[in-house]
Amino acid sequence: MPETGLLIQMLVLLLVIGAFAGVLAGMLGVGGGIVLVPAFFYTFQTLGYDGPQLMQVCLATSLATIIVTSLRSLSGHAKKGAVDWDVIRGWAIGIGIGALAGVFVASSLKSVTLQAIFGVLGLVIGLWLLLGRADLRIAMEMPKGITRAILSPLLGFLSVLMGIGGGSFGVPLMTLYNTPIHRAVATASGFGMMIAVPSVLGFLLLPVTEAPPYTVGAINLVALVIVIAMTLITTPWGVRIAHAMDPKPLKRVFAVFLIAVALNMLRKAMGF
Repeated sequence: MPETGLLIQMLVLLLVIGAFAGVLAGMLGVGGGIVLVPAFFYTFQTLGYDGPQLMQVCLATSLATIIVTSLRSLSGHAKKGAVDWDVIRGWAIGIGIGALAGVFVASSLKSVTLQAIFGVLGLVIGLWLLLGRADLRIAMEMPKGITRAILSPLLGFLSVLMGIGGGSFGVPLMTLYNTPIHRAVATASGFGMMIAVPSVLGFLLLPVTEAPPYTVGAINLVALVIVIAMTLITTPWGVRIAHAMDPKPLKRVFAVFLIAVALNMLRKAMGF
């Protein structure tokens, strides 16, 4: 059994992490996973749980939270008629295949390699949020055929390697294909379910050594329960903040924050 003091520290840190992730999700429309993965990593590492598969635990636990948050988000958007169900049906199989491939690859990589991958992809997303053009378009409708067959598994694969849902890659992708932003955000919440469900089933079967306490497979149950509870409470706070303020400067601030987190993850991966 872990020491009571360590468990209390872990609980307090996870409460703060969950609250912060919920506010960001509501305020900026970004998935909590992009915050949760580095936050889990630094929390568990600080508490001394720095095993060789720590990043796998962080990715899997983040994805497990996404099942609940994406389902709640998808239900809310569906009631408003904002979800493009044709896109979800057309992309579901490819995303699911990519997610399972992501679990297979992530399970076989060293934690330090996953840190480097998260850092690089986080840097790309941060720079897109900071510098990307909202009016840039590749085509006037979502791709089908061979293009969809390539992009859908790639979206699922990269999302699992970062422990995130469908928003961070799916929303920019859909806007590039002329999907209105509100419809893109709504539909991407469905992508999150397709990514999270198969990947979590895969990670539950992964044996992990030197894991934090109460970890089943690669999923830490303490972090899962606390973060879900806190995000359900604090996400509406973020929504109210977003409606009260101009979201553009907030997104720029988050982009800078994400770039700093990604660079720090890369620094740790390189051993500095």
